[in-house]
Amino acid sequence: MSVIAIVLVVIIAFFAGMEGILDEFQIHQPLVSATLIGLVTGHLTAGIILGGTLQMIALGWANIGAAVAPDVALASVASSIIMVKGGDFSNTGISVAVASAIPLAVAGLFLTMLVRTVAVGLTHGADAAAKEGKINTIERLHLFALVLQGLRIAIPAALLIAVPASAVRSALTAMPEWLTGGMTIGGGMVVAVGYALVINMMATREVWPFFAIGFALAAVSELTLIALGAIGLALALIYINLSKMGGNNNGGGSNSGGDPVGDILNKY
Repeated sequence: MSVIAIVLVVIIAFFAGMEGILDEFQIHQPLVSATLIGLVTGHLTAGIILGGTLQMIALGWANIGAAVAPDVALASVASSIIMVKGGDFSNTGISVAVASAIPLAVAGLFLTMLVRTVAVGLTHGADAAAKEGKINTIERLHLFALVLQGLRIAIPAALLIAVPASAVRSALTAMPEWLTGGMTIGGGMVVAVGYALVINMMATREVWPFFAIGFALAAVSELTLIALGAIGLALALIYINLSKMGGNNNGGGSNSGGDPVGDILNKY
């Protein structure tokens, strides 16, 4: 990577770390961060494929109560860097990068806990400043906490970039074929598990027909993503119009007649 590309990748990693907390522009999402890293390193297509694959996995990741989800920002940034430095942009190389993202995401939880532990002290400092009316101090503490979140991803990304590309390629090529094939299969299975988690959260009696239609249409290779998007938009509009015509909509699939698709399914 050139010096400019390295600087841009570290900047993307820094903003991805902050966005992991802010959720303002979604830069930490794999589809965005991996695509941006692919763009600045000259491998846009591979970055989009990697980001899209990781996004399918990350769809099922969510913080529930005190349970913190794996670090999607570190996973997407680090796996993108591994893919670029590995120099293999084939399906096998991308699958290896996807498989490496899972342990990286879990390892990122340690950095998340470390930064959030420091943030506890900053919060108490902000509380003390608020009692004394020191607005500027509160703002500085707030910005410092955000900088820590950015460094949480930027520092590991910089360290990973510092590893010579030849060492990364040697490590990847030294993998036996059974391990590379296993990581490829595992990467594909993890995507399926991630989407299954999403279905587990979203699946209701009303949306199952749309899932079935989507899977069937996705198998038609002649349909482009634009065509699939147009079909999805049309189905959404049809559903909204039918819902308005159906009167009261309680969305629970009961026999009240509020959901036309649910009522049809209830009859069966």
